[in-house]
Amino acid sequence: MTDPASTALFTDHYELTMLAGALRDGTADRECTFEVFARRLPDGRRYGVVGGIERLLEAIENFRFGDAELQALGRICDEEALSWLRDHRFRGRIDGYPEGELYFPGSPVLTVRATFAEAVLLETVILSILNHDSAIAAAATRMVSAANGRRLIEMGSRRTHEESAVAAARAAYLAGFTATSNLQAGHRYGIPTAGTSAHSFTLLHDSERSAFEAQVAALGTGTALLVDTYDISRGIDTAVDVAGTGLGAIRIDSGDVGVLARQAREQLDSLGATGTRIVVSGDLDEYAIASLRAEPVDGYGVGTSLVTGSGAPTAGMVYKLVEVEGRPVAKRSSHKESRGGHKGALRTHKDTGTAIEEVVYRASDAAPPKAGPHDRFMQIPLMRDGERVDDLPTLEDNRQRLRHALVSVPWEGLKLSAGEPAIPTVFADAEHST
Repeated sequence: MTDPASTALFTDHYELTMLAGALRDGTADRECTFEVFARRLPDGRRYGVVGGIERLLEAIENFRFGDAELQALGRICDEEALSWLRDHRFRGRIDGYPEGELYFPGSPVLTVRATFAEAVLLETVILSILNHDSAIAAAATRMVSAANGRRLIEMGSRRTHEESAVAAARAAYLAGFTATSNLQAGHRYGIPTAGTSAHSFTLLHDSERSAFEAQVAALGTGTALLVDTYDISRGIDTAVDVAGTGLGAIRIDSGDVGVLARQAREQLDSLGATGTRIVVSGDLDEYAIASLRAEPVDGYGVGTSLVTGSGAPTAGMVYKLVEVEGRPVAKRSSHKESRGGHKGALRTHKDTGTAIEEVVYRASDAAPPKAGPHDRFMQIPLMRDGERVDDLPTLEDNRQRLRHALVSVPWEGLKLSAGEPAIPTVFADAEHST
């Protein structure tokens, strides 16, 4: 088996084919610049959210070829390539948008500067992490906006791959979710976890009352009781009778949750449980959450729509070679074009702090665009000589970054309906924008 810490085989066959070819003809050591960007946002989206940077840097640090990895590549690579891989570690530099930052079409989300051999090997692992985590983060951010300050729990672990579930929980927390049901995410990233019981726990017992009594005995009256296994109205009566008016919460997982939440609130108040919260779950997405904004709902449990492609469409990021030994290069294929040259980005703002546009400029020019007092250069240093830079922002820092970024977006850019990107991307070396 391969070393579980190594990420070297999280790549595609053709990366090794290109490596072998470049080593053979002497182009492997050419200094190159690759950029990650999205040509467009997914349909219906007005902004993207950068997620996965910390996971990506860890993956690059662990992109090493041990004996097991080299043995697995024996049928693919020639001896020259295997010898090169044996001593390989990434020694280049990476700059990029920090996690929690918004991006737009053409934004240079990540810039990798290294030899061709070093940089090309990272294409697949970079895109797999950034595309997954950014898609989840963007979907989760829309849900947080729709929830309007109410509690959100990520609970999609059973709808995706076990490692994707952990990454999705992290991306959702970055976006502003309160907690996750996934214990590995809690252990690995320090994310608060939450969870009480499923319908099976109620069905296990001879009566709903005995199930509630067992849960309260184990978890206290502050727990959330699932009241819709049988009859919701009777379940609420039993829940309050068992836990008292200090019951923490009830959860409704089926039916017309808006109507049921109103009825539940009236019933709870009539029983004196005025402080008992109502949590709803069951195939919720940002539109369903927005539709419940006027209802007496205190929190939402979100799973399938967050962690699957229907709710979190791919971020559509690509990894393209844009410079070779200081010379701009660009792909011209129809609908898959790229812009040559190493680039940076400046986000301009009004005096009020509202974002105006994303200015993408040629970083190799003599001087970057002049920044106003409220403008921001978007990229930060991430790796130098293959090592993470010191004092990178934490997950908590980046949660705050995203909150501030959303405040800067023009109000129409926060709509859930389809429309143009929240701000335009302007290319400083071109007359048009996208």
